[in-house]
Amino acid sequence: QVQLVESGGGSVQPGDSLTLSCVVSGPVGFDLYTLEWHRQAAGNQREFVARINSAKLTEYGHFVEGRFTISRDDAKKTVYLQMNNLKFEDTAVYVCRFGTNYWGQGTQVTVSL
Repeated sequence: QVQLVESGGGSVQPGDSLTLSCVVSGPVGFDLYTLEWHRQAAGNQREFVARINSAKLTEYGHFVEGRFTISRDDAKKTVYLQMNNLKFEDTAVYVCRFGTNYWGQGTQVTVSL
C-alpha cells in the first residue's frame, strides 16, 4: 500500500524560508511517477503548487513567481518543496501527490507576524 507522509511545515514570518518533505512508501517504480505539491487555504479550494516528472522537469503555479523549488530524490523516495520569501498568502495546508491516485495528509504552513 502506498503511503505519503509530509513534514517540514511550521509557523514563520514573511520573508522566511521552509523546506517541505514528502516520503512515499510502498510503490514500485517510484522514479517513473510524477510528484506534485498542492495547497489548500482555509475556505479555499485546493490549488496546484508544483510538479516534477520522472525526467525532473518542473512546473509551478502562477503565484510561485520563482520563490519555490520542487525537487526529488528517487533513492529516498522523497519529494521536496523549498519555499523562499514566504508571504501571508502562502498560509495553507500543503499536500503532496504521487501519481494520480495517492495523496498525503498534509503539513500546515502558517506565515504571520
